[in-house]
Amino acid sequence: MTWRWEYNPDEENVIAGAPLSFVAQVEEKAAEIVRAAAALYLDGTAYQGIGEKMKTADIEDGIFWYLVVPRDERVYILRVQSL
Repeated sequence: MTWRWEYNPDEENVIAGAPLSFVAQVEEKAAEIVRAAAALYLDGTAYQGIGEKMKTADIEDGIFWYLVVPRDERVYILRVQSL
């Protein structure tokens, strides 16, 4: 398994109708968060801790909420809000 990000529950429910420039900002920042998580949890599938709490990421045109799940080696984008 390799680290990646995805929309949860799916792209349509999380980001539908958002401006394309905002979507690009979300996806770029999500990729940065994935790289940081992969460096922090070298073997995420073996992680035994309780995990992280939901976090937010500020971007130029808004904000999004995400969750890092080491055992899944995933960053889940849960909600977005464009300005």
